Amino acid sequence: MKSNYLFTSESVSEGHPDKVCDRISDAVVDAYLDADSLSRVAVETLTTTNRIVIAGEVRGPEEIGSDTIENVARRAVKSIGYEQDGFHWEKAHVSVYVHKQSVDIAQGVDAGASKDEGAGDQGIMFGYACKETDSLMPAPIFYSHRILEELAKARHSGDVKGLGPDSKSQVTLEYEDGEPVRAKSIVVSTQHSEELSQENVKDIVGPFVTNSLPKGWMCEDSEFYVNPTGRFVIGGPDGDAGLTGRKIIVDTYGGAAPHGGGAFSGKDPSKVDRSAAYAARYLAKNVVGAGLANKCTIQLAYAIGVSKPLSVYVDLHGTGLEHESKISEGLQKCMDLSPRGIREHLGLSKPIYERTAAYGHFGREPSSDGGFSWEQLDLVEPLKQTI
Repeated sequence: MKSNYLFTSESVSEGHPDKVCDRISDAVVDAYLDADSLSRVAVETLTTTNRIVIAGEVRGPEEIGSDTIENVARRAVKSIGYEQDGFHWEKAHVSVYVHKQSVDIAQGVDAGASKDEGAGDQGIMFGYACKETDSLMPAPIFYSHRILEELAKARHSGDVKGLGPDSKSQVTLEYEDGEPVRAKSIVVSTQHSEELSQENVKDIVGPFVTNSLPKGWMCEDSEFYVNPTGRFVIGGPDGDAGLTGRKIIVDTYGGAAPHGGGAFSGKDPSKVDRSAAYAARYLAKNVVGAGLANKCTIQLAYAIGVSKPLSVYVDLHGTGLEHESKISEGLQKCMDLSPRGIREHLGLSKPIYERTAAYGHFGREPSSDGGFSWEQLDLVEPLKQTI
């Protein structure tokens, strides 16, 4: 295994066109789950210059119609902060094309007298955890998210002026003996007002980057790139069309771990693309949190309409205290990995998804209302006792 190397991950902000779409799609999911916790939702969003298009299939309360979905979309865009000529929460045209869920899918997925609730689709999902950060996330993606999240907080609070909602970050870290030790280079591109020069933006952004990293980790100034093209005034969906589900590596581990390919946003927790990926992260984090390994990758595989996972694969990357097969067996004893079992164990049938749409689905703090429940370490003791 390599011990000395560079590794890079990127993040994009809540105002990035694709993240605007993820936010709207997840806000629609929350609206349905708030009205009926067993709602089925699969919605996609497209955005471009002053236009929002929402399409998909649902099964839920009839009172949530096109007008409600439009209002949910406008509220989400307003919360991000878009009041620009080319994309405005109030002035954008919103089209809603949402229909009822296919009965063919429903009959295969629904629980019945002789079968448990099946997976909403086939697929493979990965979870990962490592000891690079206190959140047990890979360091490059963790700090890429933190930089943009801190800038967003300052923009919303009014502590900084002239920055827009759309931004991106990229962090390259140096690893020595397999551990991250410092930043080699950092890139931040952020939308800004006409009045700010490239140097002005760099002066604003610089302290947020330094304070987001561990002490002494900031790269050389020559390796710190802010708005490398020199200008970023036109941004968001006015500058580039957005779609739900196009930032799946940003959403997960920044390329440090595999991804099964399925996006999360816009899907209710009966869809294993979302819930099983959360479960895999939960299991991997608790394996590392229990001290059973320094790194852990878990893969879960499902077939549509089948409740139990087809496989539970564990890779401890040569850092485990026990054999992977024993860990796999122990995990399956500690948690029911059927779609229903995951949903009930993690309390996923709640309106907790809009907040996941930016700055990563993993490495976040669990909240009292059940948000980010998959980040809890409450399986540590049961795992120790079982394994």
